[in-house]
Amino acid sequence: MGLRLTADAKGVYVIAATPFQDDGSIDEASIDSLTAYYLDAGVSGLTILGVMGEAQKLSESESLAVARRFINAVQGRVPVVVGVTNPGTPNLVRLAHSAMAEGAGGVMIQPLSGLRTNEAVKGYFGGVIEALGPDVPVVVQDYPQLTGVNFSATTFIEMVDAHPSIVCFKHEEWPGLRKLSEIRAACDGSAHRYISILCGNGGLHLPQEYRRGADGAMTGFAFPEMMVGIDKLFRAGKPEEAEDLFDIYLPILRHEFQIGLGLALRKEVLRRRGAIKSSAVRAPGPKLDTRDIAELDALLARLHRKLRT
Repeated sequence: MGLRLTADAKGVYVIAATPFQDDGSIDEASIDSLTAYYLDAGVSGLTILGVMGEAQKLSESESLAVARRFINAVQGRVPVVVGVTNPGTPNLVRLAHSAMAEGAGGVMIQPLSGLRTNEAVKGYFGGVIEALGPDVPVVVQDYPQLTGVNFSATTFIEMVDAHPSIVCFKHEEWPGLRKLSEIRAACDGSAHRYISILCGNGGLHLPQEYRRGADGAMTGFAFPEMMVGIDKLFRAGKPEEAEDLFDIYLPILRHEFQIGLGLALRKEVLRRRGAIKSSAVRAPGPKLDTRDIAELDALLARLHRKLRT
């Protein structure tokens, strides 16, 4: 049985890439090596089958197979959160229950695209959570840049009050620092129960998110040890040192978060660092050309020079 995700989750819950072989088939051996890579970096948890995990390109059976392999590789050392977003609620629930039976720690769900009001968002999550049952920990992912769905902080707080199985808010609205502050101020353990806030968007605003009260990161930067280092420095009361560490990695972090090309860049860095065998992105997906490779070479060389000084 795997560790369960709880409302006091803190640290780095890295978004894991899904490794593929050059022919597009799932590379199970690289799932094992990638898991070891993340755990060696000191992450507090793994999140799999997210957007950057190419979940939308997997069949239902493949999704469960990937989840099972990651969970087995983790061996109960940290919680594994499984993205289960699906337009069909029965499909979502089936994958969620199957993943939990394999030892997942919880599930991550985005609002269904097309929801246009706060009430519609509450109604959607209410129906999904009722179908999941009370024993499945839920991460609510707020990523309107992808889903086109916007909901207010007040709406989320009302959902927290209504559904005890919601344990985490994945903050990815951009800009959304004020929303983060509002949720943290409300869900502080007094006015409302405490909720973990973990942040995405490639880590682009991670220091500011910590200063606003975030509990950690839930994103997939290819240098997870940087995010773990920032988390430790903030917890040690050294925010300026955390900002300094962030500054060293910012050029490659920003470059890796390019819309469209970022996944290919991230996978190439993971390949170079020995975490996965192939940097293949399942079709349809971006491929790096010679200039992309040259840019990445230059940025990585600069990073390594800075780390040596």
